[in-house]
Amino acid sequence: MEEQWQNKYVVFFDGDCGVCNFWVQWILERDKKDQFLFASLQSDFGQKFLSERGLDTKVFNTMYLWKPNQYYLQKSKAVLQIANLLGGIYKLSWLGKIVPAFLSDKLYDVISRNRMKLANQKCYLPTPHQRAKFIQV
Repeated sequence: MEEQWQNKYVVFFDGDCGVCNFWVQWILERDKKDQFLFASLQSDFGQKFLSERGLDTKVFNTMYLWKPNQYYLQKSKAVLQIANLLGGIYKLSWLGKIVPAFLSDKLYDVISRNRMKLANQKCYLPTPHQRAKFIQV
C-alpha cells in the first residue's frame, strides 16, 4: 500500500482534538498540490505507525508528518515542514528553523497541553475530494 503514496505525505493527528482538526482543515484548504493524506493517531493505521516506530500508542498530543519509506518528523519540525511543502507565503516557515528545536518543541508542548481548552471539537464536513485524502480517522 505504501508504494502508492511515494509522492505523498501523511499527517497523523489527534482525532479527538478540536485544535488538531482545525489544522487538518487548514492544511486541506491549502493543499493545492494534492500532496497530503491524513490519519488519526487513534485509528488502526495510526496505531500501526506509532508501534512500528516504538512510539507511545496511548498518547496523542503530537502531530507527525511521514514521508513513506523516507522519514517522519514530529512536533514543530512536522509543522514547519508542512508549511514549507504548502509553498507560497508558507515557505517563509524556513525562518522558524533558526529557532533551536528544543525551544520550538517547548512552545509546541505548551500549546499541546492546552489544546483541549483552546478549541472545542467542531464538526467539519470535508468535500468528497478532501474526504478521499483520509486514510483512517
